[in-house]
Amino acid sequence: MKKLLLLVCMVGFRFLVIAQEEATYQTPPKEIMDLVMARPTPMVSFNAKADHMVLIQRASMPSVEELAQPEYRIAGLRMNPANFGGSRQTYFNDLQVKEVATGKTTAITGLPADLRGTSMQWSPSQQRFAFLQYSNSGIDLYTVDLLNATAKKVNQHPLNDVLGTSFIWQNDSTIIYKAAVNAGKKEPARPAAPSGPVIQESLGKAAASRTYQDLIKSPYDELLFEHFSKGQLYRLQLGSGKEEKLGEEAIYRSFSISPNQEFLLTAILEKPFSYLVPWSGFPTTYAVSNLKGELVKTIANNPSSEGAPIGFDDVVPYPRGINWRDDQPATIYYVQALDNGKGRVKSEFRDGVYCIDLMKEKEPRLFTKTSKRFRGIEWGNDQVALLYEGMNANRSYRINLLNPVTGKLDSLQERSSNDQYNDLGQPITTRNQYGRNVIQVLKNGSILLTSNGASEKGDLPLLRSMNLKTRAVKDLWRCQEGYFEYVVRVLDAEKGVFITRRESPTETPNYYVRNLTKKIAPLALTQFTNPYAQLEGISKEKIKYKRADGIDLTATLYLPKGYDKTKDGPLPLLIWAYPREYKSAADAAQVRGSQYTFPTISYGSPIFWATQGYAVMDNAEMPIVGEGNKEPNDAFIPQLYLNAHAAIQAAAKMGVGDSTRVGVGGHSYGAFMTANLLAHTNLFKAGIARSGAYNRTLTPFGFQAEERTYWQAPEVYFNMSPFSFANKIKTPILLIHGEMDNNPGTFPIQSERLYNAIKGHGGTTRYISLPYESHGYAGKENILHMLWEQHQWLEKFVKQAKSSTGDGKKAF
Repeated sequence: MKKLLLLVCMVGFRFLVIAQEEATYQTPPKEIMDLVMARPTPMVSFNAKADHMVLIQRASMPSVEELAQPEYRIAGLRMNPANFGGSRQTYFNDLQVKEVATGKTTAITGLPADLRGTSMQWSPSQQRFAFLQYSNSGIDLYTVDLLNATAKKVNQHPLNDVLGTSFIWQNDSTIIYKAAVNAGKKEPARPAAPSGPVIQESLGKAAASRTYQDLIKSPYDELLFEHFSKGQLYRLQLGSGKEEKLGEEAIYRSFSISPNQEFLLTAILEKPFSYLVPWSGFPTTYAVSNLKGELVKTIANNPSSEGAPIGFDDVVPYPRGINWRDDQPATIYYVQALDNGKGRVKSEFRDGVYCIDLMKEKEPRLFTKTSKRFRGIEWGNDQVALLYEGMNANRSYRINLLNPVTGKLDSLQERSSNDQYNDLGQPITTRNQYGRNVIQVLKNGSILLTSNGASEKGDLPLLRSMNLKTRAVKDLWRCQEGYFEYVVRVLDAEKGVFITRRESPTETPNYYVRNLTKKIAPLALTQFTNPYAQLEGISKEKIKYKRADGIDLTATLYLPKGYDKTKDGPLPLLIWAYPREYKSAADAAQVRGSQYTFPTISYGSPIFWATQGYAVMDNAEMPIVGEGNKEPNDAFIPQLYLNAHAAIQAAAKMGVGDSTRVGVGGHSYGAFMTANLLAHTNLFKAGIARSGAYNRTLTPFGFQAEERTYWQAPEVYFNMSPFSFANKIKTPILLIHGEMDNNPGTFPIQSERLYNAIKGHGGTTRYISLPYESHGYAGKENILHMLWEQHQWLEKFVKQAKSSTGDGKKAF
């Protein structure tokens, strides 16, 4: 008996060892691996005159070992204690300068051997630029001169890039940067034992809050936050290398120079630090000083945002959006609620815009008032500015012509914020006498605007003019069907010379110069080649179909190379989607996106499986509509079914998708969608849910487009939670989550609990926790393994599943 027991134990131990040995990183099929590892085409940044462009090569994916470097997660931040910077950065690792006129490309000399660059920023003259260089022990500031293509380290002190602004150009020869005052010093020692419990209390004042992650949790966290975020401003003369201190050591969330370069606006975080909101909601003092560091004017002492209303049309009741006017030498403007910040109360005016000219005025003055919630201002000249306002509750959006002197508003357009067909576009800007980007006004009184050009044919970007006196709108240029091409930079607004970025399903994105006044072919500025040769031959099509209640839907359909539906028959189908909420069925039915874009690959793309014999429907629209007094989420599940059923039937009617072998997947809210579809329908053979939230009671003060709280609409929270129906999830579901997810609401426990609930009820599920990953994934080994997991899941439960004769009717 003892020998038998020993044998059983040994066998059990062997199985345990084998299971652990098999839990190593795997890689997907070669076609998928080659695609995800392909080096993408460079990013491009033009200077203002567009006589030079900088080719920026993105660094390859970091290893998991790099992600595993020391990290503190405090006050909503993720910081590297070794270098006083962000711990999860996206770097560039190569820079080249290209002359537009000659096409000559020059490698930049003087770059660090191990270039890990971020935060590129042009100087006012645009003849040089600066960037941050991250090393393991510190952050340095480099400048690059375009004329000689030479890089040079310019700072004397290591920079602090933990939060907010880290450097700005004052002028072409002067940079103001934030140094890490505690670099090289020991961090506060963790106490051997706490001095007492951590105490929080509420004294009867409502303080609802979103489910933020990485918050301060103890007095020791407060010490660490202060140690790593504190900085000292320095003004650096690039010619001489001389540096001088500006102001005192503080936790600077931002700093900016006035257009006339005489004043500095700073925003400094103050104590007490909150345990309920991240650093962006901490008490903040906004003040203006001169360049000797002497205080000129305190603009606002804003309290903590704890207790601020949290509705989507709600705002804090104190000054917000404090900034410089780009059209004046030294005028501050800010916005303050006139309705106490509560968007659902009746009020003739929602927001007031206040201004103070520091050269002439002692106190702010009310400049203009908005009837909707303030959304932003584009400054122009002394006659033209644009002010945007809107309300989320009814999805209303208005563009106003603003008189910069009197503050008078004149509506140019009002539409639904979901109505993309009637989007006027964004104004073209130019640089004024202060080097600031402002709206360019043509000699005839018109402005130019660029738009995505949304239409029933999909996005066909355009360039148009609008006469501000007659309000006449004229389309000057529009992307040719068969391509996706949009305006990047207008070189000569009067003559109609501009740069575009053009691509097609088979043509790699490249940059061109177009001239509206001369009938000449566009001039190619770049000749980037296709980095994804494996996708050549894969077909791409924007398909249109209707759901049962008549709402028009679209999806981008990818089919394998050489596929012939007559010979090959229907393929296993993968649907990838993300739900969107609308207040109008007409807006929901609008066509979004373009069928003519080049298939750019990212780790999260479902396109990979078009190389593996699947039909893939990417961005399959999942609109959730609530018209009138109804909220979209009141009918979330039934509408989700209508969307999914329509997508499956569309592929089936085309003869390309097998309606009985369908997989569905999504990331974040798309994962939430996936779990709900598996809980409430039998449409699918398998699902893939990445980094989702599945129990809405864990996000009780609102989520996504739902602003009602759990206590206001408990039935909505319960019925929308797939966790509530985990006992009905019998379709195999693959759950993937980043171990260190930082997104509000999508705590890893969401996947852990759903996995346990499904397992407890005998469902088929697998849970993958990716080490060190956040809400978006970065580590090479993790991403390759994730793709392997998804591939194995689809192969086993979708491709190899037996076809059935059912039509996928819902099974509530």
